[in-house]
Amino acid sequence: MAAWDGIVTEEEERRYAKAGFGGAGGTGQRPALLIIDVQYRTIGTTPKPYWEAIEEYPTSCGDAGWAAVAQIVPLLTLFREKGFPVLYPHVAPKNAATDGGRLAQKIPSIMGIDAKGYEFVAEVAPHEGDVLLPKKHPSAFFGTPLVSHLVDLGADTLVVTGCTTSGCVRSSVTDAFAYNFKVIVPEDAVYDRAPTSHAVNLWDMNGKYADVMPSADVIEKISALESRA
Repeated sequence: MAAWDGIVTEEEERRYAKAGFGGAGGTGQRPALLIIDVQYRTIGTTPKPYWEAIEEYPTSCGDAGWAAVAQIVPLLTLFREKGFPVLYPHVAPKNAATDGGRLAQKIPSIMGIDAKGYEFVAEVAPHEGDVLLPKKHPSAFFGTPLVSHLVDLGADTLVVTGCTTSGCVRSSVTDAFAYNFKVIVPEDAVYDRAPTSHAVNLWDMNGKYADVMPSADVIEKISALESRA
C-alpha cells in the first residue's frame, strides 16, 4: 500500500493518471543522500507521542519522526558503505535580532528553540566528510551552495529524507527536479506532524516530481549500483 491509500480519492487518482502524471524518473549511477532537518527540535530528545513531544519542542513531530529516523539509519549506512555522498541541509540556530522576517511572523515558535534542539539526532548525525548546509528557508537549495556541492560530487540522483514532508522536503524536491536531478523519496524516511498533509504531499510529489517508494526498495536500487572509490 502507498502512504496515500485511503486518503487520496479514486477520482483524484484518475485525474492524475489521465493527465499522464506518475511516470518513473528512474535512478542514476551517482546518488547523493539528503538528510533534511533531522534535529531534536523536529522529533524531541526521546520518542514520544505527538502531544507529549510538543511539550518539549512545539515544533516536534513526535514519534512519527522517530519512526522515520529508524528508516534513515539503514539508508545512511548503505550510502557510507558504498562511498556515496551524504549532505545535511539543516536549520541553523536563530538570531532573534537578525533572523526574524516572515518566518518569525508566521511561525513564532521556531524562534525560541534552545541549543539542544538544533543538534543533529545522534542516530543519523554527520561524520567527517559529510557536507553541512545551514539554511534559513524551506528549500535545501535556496541561499545555500547545495548545487555547487552536487556538481562537484558528480551526483545525478538525490535521495531525499527528513522533514517535514509538506515543507522542507517538498520544497527541496521541487527545486531538485527543476535542476534536472533524478529524485527519490523514501516514503517511510520522511515525516510530518500532520498525517494527511504527509500522505497527500507524497502522492503529489510522486505524480509530478519524484519517485516515491518504501525505503526497502530504495536500498535495493542503491545496493545494485557500483560503489564509489
